[in-house]
Amino acid sequence: FSWSEFFWEYLLPEIMPLGFAIVSALIGAVVNMRIPSALGDLINILNEQATAGLSTAAEYMTGLRGPVMQLVSLYLCQGLATFAYISLLSHLGEKVACKMRKNLFESLLRQDVAFHDQRKTGELIDRLTSDVQDFKSSFKLCISQGIRSTTQTIGCICSLYSTSAKLTLALAATIPIIVLIGSFVGVALRQLSKSAQAHAAEATGKANEVVANFRTVRAFANEPLEGQSYEVLIQKSCKINQFLGIGIGAFQGITNIALNGIVLGVIYAGGYLMSTNEINPGQLMSFLVSAQMIQRSLASLSVLSGSAVRGITAGSRVFEYIHLQPSIPITGGRKIPYHCLLGHLRFEDVHFTYPQRPDHEVLKGVTLDIKPCQTVALCGLSGAGKSTIASLAERFYDPTSGNITLDGVDITQLDPSWLRGRTIGYINQEPVLFSGSVEDNIRYGRPDATKDEVVSAAKLANADSFITNFPSGYATVVGERGLALSGGQKQRIAIARALLKNPSILILDEATSALDAESERLVQEALDRVMVDRTVLIIAHRLSTIKNADVIAVMKHGKVVEVGNHKELKKKGGIYSELIKLQ
Repeated sequence: FSWSEFFWEYLLPEIMPLGFAIVSALIGAVVNMRIPSALGDLINILNEQATAGLSTAAEYMTGLRGPVMQLVSLYLCQGLATFAYISLLSHLGEKVACKMRKNLFESLLRQDVAFHDQRKTGELIDRLTSDVQDFKSSFKLCISQGIRSTTQTIGCICSLYSTSAKLTLALAATIPIIVLIGSFVGVALRQLSKSAQAHAAEATGKANEVVANFRTVRAFANEPLEGQSYEVLIQKSCKINQFLGIGIGAFQGITNIALNGIVLGVIYAGGYLMSTNEINPGQLMSFLVSAQMIQRSLASLSVLSGSAVRGITAGSRVFEYIHLQPSIPITGGRKIPYHCLLGHLRFEDVHFTYPQRPDHEVLKGVTLDIKPCQTVALCGLSGAGKSTIASLAERFYDPTSGNITLDGVDITQLDPSWLRGRTIGYINQEPVLFSGSVEDNIRYGRPDATKDEVVSAAKLANADSFITNFPSGYATVVGERGLALSGGQKQRIAIARALLKNPSILILDEATSALDAESERLVQEALDRVMVDRTVLIIAHRLSTIKNADVIAVMKHGKVVEVGNHKELKKKGGIYSELIKLQ
């Protein structure tokens, strides 16, 4: 965690409210330091009146008027200063948290697909919500209470020294010991806090995974199993947090005993000094109140140590991902002019291994030439590497070795956002829809599209007819992940979304395999219509859907083992023929 970066990037733009908050906290601390002295003056006046034998109410009230008005003024200033710094720090804390969440979310969006493959969604959401919240709360508390308590402690020690040097020196000798012990304990508590937050994030990830796949859990009647798994994770976090709580509680308890012992020592020593006429009753009262203020300030600082531990740990977890740089940038590189783009995609001796499975090579020297406006189909048993080729074409990953070119240009030299956003349309077996309207989901393919363009894309995808039958038409809300729609309807909306950007290359990854016969017919009609004059890569298990492809490439164990059209491969009597027999 870099405090210098945090200051320059997050605090400097908000230096005005931060400055006013600090000044307000300092004013509040100074006012608090004046209160013991004012109380001491009041005690001296009361003592003088008692000694002088003043007994009438008028004389009594006249003598008290000055110190009482002074105390009232101090209390009013204290209240205004407290209001000022708390409200200003709330404003500042929210602005800082908002910027941290924005930067973290943008960083998560920039990360490679491999990064998201290796981490649970719940863990990332936990950093985006809980960790930022913990840091914000700790930051606000440490700034407000930290400045106030520290200032009060220093100021009250100076006030104590002016009242009685002997008592102050005796008091000051014990404070460094408490601070030193607190520093050592803080290191241990910080490690516990980091471990607790890591286990809490793991539990959040598990809960997110189960809730997101609730239908699968219900379908297998695995509610008890998932409940037990989640309980194991939260119990781990619970135990560590319990140890952390015991540690913080023990530290604060011992600190409070020590600080209260200091106050008791002040009363004892002060009584002795008063008996020898070295101090008067008002000075003892002032000294005692100041000592109690120091005690409360140090106790507050001991509480803040626990909050600071959690805050710094949470902040380091947030900035860990903010600083993370992807290996594949999301923007930057060449763009082939649309009028020059042919759509010639070529794989040359491509090898690939997934980062999370470095010991298993998925593609082993794949060479595949997909010519402009040609339909090429990939088939083979599961695990042969077909979908991996689609992922590499989209540049979700870079190959371990070999080259992938588009119109002779290595795709690593092309702008990834242009490649994915304008050039390649990708439709997979399980299309993901967002929880907005039908129109919003289609327009996701090109956010600047007009309503007419959205409708045209829907018509081309055979989707307009069922959309217009909805009571709200294109404004119909599809529900989270499109659960309000059938599989065929979701697939046709996904096709419309891909078509809206008018891609030169279309990748169909098992686009009809999960549909019933009628839905498959409608989707296939749409696909047959949109594949005209485009380079198309089809990935399919169902061989009946690829019989008309210009070229069929058969894959096995990460290699292309047969290439030809349907008739040629069937006549050859090789693996393709065997696949036909299996179906």
